[in-house]
Order: sequence, then structure tokens, then C-alpha cells
Amino acid sequence: MEAAKVLLHSKTVPFGFSIVSNNVSLRPFNKHFHADARTNNCQLHPRPNRISFQFNCSNGNSFSTLLKTQKKAHLLPPPRCSISSEAGKESRNPIINYFRNLSFDSIKANLSQLTPFDIVKWSGILTIITAATKWTMNMLVSPFFWMYFSWTWLFWPWVVAIVLAVYGLYCCRKHLLGEANIFEQLAIVTSVFTWLTLVPPGHFNGFIEGWPFVFFFVYHYFFFLNVSIRKRLYGDYYARPHDPKWDVNSPMWSRLLFSVGVMVGHWLAAFEGPELHRIPGGWNNLGIWALIIVTVLMQYNATLHLAKYSENVVVPNAVVQFGPYRWVRHPIYSSTMLLFATYCIALRAPLSMLFLVVVCCLYYKQKAEMEEALMVETFGQSYTEYANKVKSKLIPFIY
Repeated sequence: MEAAKVLLHSKTVPFGFSIVSNNVSLRPFNKHFHADARTNNCQLHPRPNRISFQFNCSNGNSFSTLLKTQKKAHLLPPPRCSISSEAGKESRNPIINYFRNLSFDSIKANLSQLTPFDIVKWSGILTIITAATKWTMNMLVSPFFWMYFSWTWLFWPWVVAIVLAVYGLYCCRKHLLGEANIFEQLAIVTSVFTWLTLVPPGHFNGFIEGWPFVFFFVYHYFFFLNVSIRKRLYGDYYARPHDPKWDVNSPMWSRLLFSVGVMVGHWLAAFEGPELHRIPGGWNNLGIWALIIVTVLMQYNATLHLAKYSENVVVPNAVVQFGPYRWVRHPIYSSTMLLFATYCIALRAPLSMLFLVVVCCLYYKQKAEMEEALMVETFGQSYTEYANKVKSKLIPFIY
């Protein structure tokens, strides 16, 4: 009866309602209420399977006659109402509950558990959805529209590239001082990959589409696999204290030459290759996608096997002879070379690919010799036997 009391005390009743078969139906009233005012009692007219309430009054009487019947309201049997609410169904919907309980921490936890196999699977699903959507839109919209206004075309803003480079240099300075946080370290990597994969083709073509975008994200994922394994092992992204003898680094001049060589190789690839819109798409690039998958899985498996037989990720406690280490002695370096080569193949730049392979071989050969000397010093005959069994350092059956 509380609902009836609210209606009786209300000065304005904009809607009338009726309860029909457990559902509520609303209908707007006219400006004035009509009433059965033959008596001072408000009468309820029961009907089969339908209960309707009709309140009638004149403009000058603000429910004064109805207020007198309030004392008798308890004599009436209370109406039994059952209102079906969609909100109740939504609260029991698992999909809605999932998004309602979604938070930034849960998203971050789920992303940290992703493996390359998951990335490959969801990338394939996203590719199929994108291809189906684009095919459908091409059927519905004129193809000339998509030729000139496709979302994959983007004129490269030089201002953004220069600002990102300056900020990357600032973050690099903080990193050398040991003061850079996670975001600033990510900014360093992003600025480098921007000037490797986006700026060169944007400069020579006037716009960016296709493979440069793909490799911009592939480079990020590839070079953060080591960090993701560190997160999985220790719960954060920071390196642990270890014996500095395992920090094998080439001389500074060698690292600078290698960095310059990699940058020049990527710019040569953008210059050598045809214009981006002339690179064929579709099934012609199936081999390139296969190379990308092989590269990512090779890097992941090599790093994961090394971490299983290491302390603090970088300190090995045994000679690793499983996974990619069965074919080359330094598969992490090999996967990096394969990544650069795949980028050049995607841009149809074979000469630039040879240039980058030579640059990587010269640099990684020097670094591999330093690491192998340390391995022989630590593990002795065990590593010597492994090196005699696996002849190739970087390229299977070749070098």
C-alpha cells in the first residue's frame, strides 16, 4: 500500500499505469484528470487479468476527496504486483558483469600473461575480422572512396616525429643516469622504432600505410619479450643484482657503428623499395607473415630457455642445448637479424637486406666471441662439446 499512499499524496501525476500480465504499461494522461466523483470514495474496478487504477478530480480539488479514503485503504486487499525488470536480467548476464568488474589492474594482469602463441592466435582472428569488414564495406561503398580516404593512409606529421625524438633523447639521458622510469624507458624505445619504421617510408612516400605500421608494433613486441619474461619470473621489470662479468658489452665505438648501420639500413630500405601503394597485398604477403611468426617465436623460445637455465635472467648456470639452441649457438641475435631482414623483404628491398645482415654479422660476431670465451671459462669442456656439436653461430648451416 505504500505505492498507493505516494500516489494519493502526489500533487501531480503525469502518467497513469496499469499492470497487465506481470508487465507495467504506461500511458500519458490528458491535461485534466477525469473521475468517478459520484461518491467521496475512490473505487477500484477489478477486471479479469487486468487491474487498472483511475483517479479522477477537478482542477480546483487537489485530491481532497481521495485523502478521506486513506483511512479505509487498509480494508482493501493489497494488489499483488510482479514487475519484470530488464535490470535484473542484466545483473545476471555474465558479459555485462565481466565489463562491470573490469579494471585497469585486471587488464594489466591479463596482458602480462599473454604468450606469443596467444598474440598469434588473436592477431589471426583480428586479421580475419578486419578483412571481412573491409570486404563488406567495399561492397557497400564505392571503391574510389576507399582509394582516396582509406583509414590506412596517413600523411606523416614531421612535427610529431621531431618532438618524439627530442623527448626520447631526454629520456635516454635520464636512463644513463639511472633515473628513468618505466614510461620514459618505453618512450626511448618508441622514438627509436618510430625513426626506424615510420619516418623513412613516410619521408619517401609522403604517407604511411601497410607494412610500416605492422612492423612498428612488431618491433615493440619483439624487443619487450625479454622484459615480459623478467616480469613473469620476478613480478616486475627490473633487473636483479648479479656478477658484472656477465654484462658483456662491445666497445662504445662498435655499438655506435652498429646503431648507425641499423638506422642507415632501414632508411635505405625505404628508399630502395617501391612506393607503398605499389607493394602487392593479400596472399602475396603470406610468406612475410610466416617469417614474422617464426621470428617472434624464435626470440621467445630462445629467451625462455635461457631464463630457465639462468639466475637473474642473464647469469647462466648450465649450457642451454634445447629449443633454438639446437641449431645456432646465439639464437637471440639470429632472431634480431631475421627481424631486420623480414622488414626489408616486406618493403621489397633486397640490397638493404644484405646490408643489414652484414652489419649484424660483424657486430654480433664480435659480441658472440666475447660471450663464448666467458662460457668456456665458466663451463669448460661442457661448452666446448656443445660448440663442436652446433657449428653455426648465427645463421643455420651457413655461419
